[in-house]
Amino acid sequence: KIAKIAEVSPATIYVYYANKEDLMVSTYVEIKKKLSQAILRDFDESLPIRDIIKKFWYNSFDYIGQFPHYFQFTEQFSSSPFSDLVNKEAVENSYAQMMQVIQKGITQKIIKDVDFDILTTFMFYPIFTLCNKRLCQSFSKTEHNIEKAFTLAWDAIKL
Repeated sequence: KIAKIAEVSPATIYVYYANKEDLMVSTYVEIKKKLSQAILRDFDESLPIRDIIKKFWYNSFDYIGQFPHYFQFTEQFSSSPFSDLVNKEAVENSYAQMMQVIQKGITQKIIKDVDFDILTTFMFYPIFTLCNKRLCQSFSKTEHNIEKAFTLAWDAIKL
């Protein structure tokens, strides 16, 4: 089915991927890497921590708005058994600079010193939830609403 949509021979896909699982996992990892590059767009570590994280937020909204199908794929993939096949370290390496900013915020006593999974949940899952049309049908991605949402998320993680 994928080969037909891509207008290539099914054999062509298997030149690049060992099997369906490899195709799915590789696609997920590639999308996550592209998301990390988008989040880090115009990254300036000289800015205050809050401003850097705010930029991450806006970049995330921009990327998801530009590529909603990528977002939907990663959401579905993350909830599937395929997610167990992902080399988590490879994905996490793409987000190393972002994690360094968070760690810097913790060290400087700007951000709460709690588990990274907790911090990233409060920082980024609001974005994923708000961008999910099924969950937030009436949410309008205006500057005002994104700013409000960011402020709420920031208030949850700041000291």
